[in-house]
Amino acid sequence: MNILVQLSHPAHFHLYKNVVKDLIANGNKVLIVIKSKDILEDLLQNANLLYVNINQHTHRGSKIGILWDMLVREWRIMRICRMHKIDLLTGSTPDIAHVGWFLHKWRVNVGEDDLHIIPAFDKIASPFVQCVLAPKTCNLGRIEYKTVHYPGFQKLAYLHPKQFTPNRGILATYNIDVNSPYFLIRFAKLNAHHDVGVNGISREIANKIVEILAPIGRIYITSERPLEPEFEQYRLNINPLDIHHVMAFSTLYIGDSQSMAVEASMLGVPALRFNDFVGKKKIGVMEELEHVYGLTYGISSHEPQKLYDKIQELIAIPNLREEFQARRQRMLDEKIDVTAFLTWFLENYPASAVQHAENDEFWKQFGAKGAV
Repeated sequence: MNILVQLSHPAHFHLYKNVVKDLIANGNKVLIVIKSKDILEDLLQNANLLYVNINQHTHRGSKIGILWDMLVREWRIMRICRMHKIDLLTGSTPDIAHVGWFLHKWRVNVGEDDLHIIPAFDKIASPFVQCVLAPKTCNLGRIEYKTVHYPGFQKLAYLHPKQFTPNRGILATYNIDVNSPYFLIRFAKLNAHHDVGVNGISREIANKIVEILAPIGRIYITSERPLEPEFEQYRLNINPLDIHHVMAFSTLYIGDSQSMAVEASMLGVPALRFNDFVGKKKIGVMEELEHVYGLTYGISSHEPQKLYDKIQELIAIPNLREEFQARRQRMLDEKIDVTAFLTWFLENYPASAVQHAENDEFWKQFGAKGAV
């Protein structure tokens, strides 16, 4: 099968990186197309994955510019599909839905957001979507009938134990002592289309967090936005491919990034997310991780004192790591190796869309051990 994979964000690189390798190993031809986004190209180059950049110069800043970029990408994807005789397109964007519909090609969108969180996608893509793969806790609203739900989290595609083993040796290259407490803090840009009007960790709040944690262990900050001078001493300059190794051995994750809070949860690291999404919009994935497995905690940006209190509560727990690793194991027992499932699903599509079954026996072939 000839498969086109579109990546539009660094998170999608992680989602598909092992899937692409498995598809190729199984004899399929895979072509990766991307648009420029943050460190996406660096990740692909460091992983030695070939790709075609179909949108290097974006026109963010106006709706017309965004629409123009999308049309340019779709035109280029159409040409590539015809040139390489693509059978199936997969990715997270409206581009996949539009081009696949226009060319009468199989198309599989992937996602982990409830549809109400991504209204722009709903408006421009939903009528053209053929199939969506999403975690069981996601609510896809009017396209539920086109959705195949699986018992897992998208980020388990690269953080499941069968796909990822934390390497203590990597920490040594950054002079991080794995035997001493250390904390990972993340400042996101919060500039995606669904982040409009969303607040996160301010300078004042960041200073208070540092004040609480500094006497206990080392602090490392990764940031998508410029850092204020007082935080530069904590900046973690790191190869993007190594961040999950550093995260895996950290004592606590704190950030305004939803994505990295989920990643920390996948690794059994207590995760505090602090932004305006909390309390305003119920996100299925975050609700399950917080209220079913107790791996993350959401705190509204209007309640900084709750954040400080929760930090102090967590770091006071004896055997904190052992407790959260046990919670993680319970989660893993009930979830699948998403890479194995996604690879199978794409290789067997469209038959796979009707072959999957909502029972424990079916999911056991993809690693689930308990009730799903």
